[in-house]
Amino acid sequence: MQSNLPKPATGKRDGSARRSAGFAVPGGWVAAIALCTVIALPLFAAAQTSKTPKSARPGAATIEQLDEQRKKGLGELERLSADIELSKERREALEDSIEALKKDEVTLRIELVQSAKTQKKLSEDISESELRLASLNGRETSARASLNARRGVLAEVLAALQRMGRNPPPALLVSPEDALSSVRSAILLGAVVPEIREQTQQLVDDLKELTDIRASIANERELLLATLENQAEEEERLTLLLAEKRKLTEQSQEKLALEAEASQRLAARAKSLEDLIASLGTEIDSVRKAAAEARLAEKRREEEAKEQRQKAREQAREGTPDANRIAPAFAFSKLKKKLELPVAGSQKFGFGEDDGSGQTLQGMTVSTVADAIVTAPADGWVVYSGPFRSYGELIILNAGDGYHLVLAGMGRTNADIGQFVVAGEPIGRMTRTKVVSASVLALASTEPTLYIEFRKNGKPVDPAPWWASNPSGRVRNDS
Repeated sequence: MQSNLPKPATGKRDGSARRSAGFAVPGGWVAAIALCTVIALPLFAAAQTSKTPKSARPGAATIEQLDEQRKKGLGELERLSADIELSKERREALEDSIEALKKDEVTLRIELVQSAKTQKKLSEDISESELRLASLNGRETSARASLNARRGVLAEVLAALQRMGRNPPPALLVSPEDALSSVRSAILLGAVVPEIREQTQQLVDDLKELTDIRASIANERELLLATLENQAEEEERLTLLLAEKRKLTEQSQEKLALEAEASQRLAARAKSLEDLIASLGTEIDSVRKAAAEARLAEKRREEEAKEQRQKAREQAREGTPDANRIAPAFAFSKLKKKLELPVAGSQKFGFGEDDGSGQTLQGMTVSTVADAIVTAPADGWVVYSGPFRSYGELIILNAGDGYHLVLAGMGRTNADIGQFVVAGEPIGRMTRTKVVSASVLALASTEPTLYIEFRKNGKPVDPAPWWASNPSGRVRNDS
């Protein structure tokens, strides 16, 4: 029985034998034979089960199938490469949108700082107006008391005048005694009535002036309150916008991560096809290019972050902080006599003083108004934000240089842990009454009170030297 299997090649290649077995191999495809064995097996089995004439040339059909498979692979690779390129463009667009959002966030942060500054100024103006109003009320009370004190004298004079009207003095020619009495009465009335009239008119004028001033102050107070309300609404709107921008930034970053993951999957598939097609004689480098671009993009982001940190340091040395900074612009120890109080108000107790319960304060307290806005006294990272024991809402800022700033007694906070805030940026609001309990501060007053504490390497230091305007007039040489 004669076998239909092809004879193995000997020293001399039998081209006719190879052609009769269906293995005609044109030049340039030798490297593909090993990878195409699976594709050629059906044809090889057909050659075993049937007598195929030489003129049929089954090897030509194999080449056509391989070529068709190659074309399909090339087409799929082109589509994958196009997807990778599209994904790259989408990543770049997302990165641009994130960068734009960050710029908008910086703009909003600047506006928030300005809004907080304006609100603090308005709070101070309102406090001054209330003090002026209280002073005027006191003066008005004094004027009314003075009028009431003179009421008896005026009543006596008026009664005397009425009696004189009903019983006029006798005629001078009646008798010397009556004439003398008439002269005395006239002299007394002539001396007393003008003086009383003058004093009364003066008091009336003063009272009218006080009433006018009080009305003006009331109008001024209403105007300031309305302005403060509008400013609070604007600040709330900006806060919501900032939160929305952050939300959009997070969403864009999530989309960017998904795009990167999809690109990696596409690149993995493209590499496998590339290996196959390369074995068929085609080499595609788009995937390697995409991977290289991804590495370059990552390196570029790292360099940009490094440049930004270097820029922040340079601007800190020049004294011009960058609004887009991500680190404190100045060393905290260099900011003495430059910080603004985080809330509008006046100091109640200073560092080292008795808090009213026999305990020594490790910080200072500032009395303020209801719903007063609280701002960051310096650049720093929020390391804690939330309620803490009996301190109410508390925020701790890491200001760098070994310093931590503690702000306690707020009604609510709007800074997140890990967030970087700049000096003057609003981070919370006070309540309408004091929330720091008596176990912490034994204050008789129930007005909103902010507790401020500075710590250097964990130890409390006097914050007074850092304030631009010393609220207590006393400065300790702590550092």
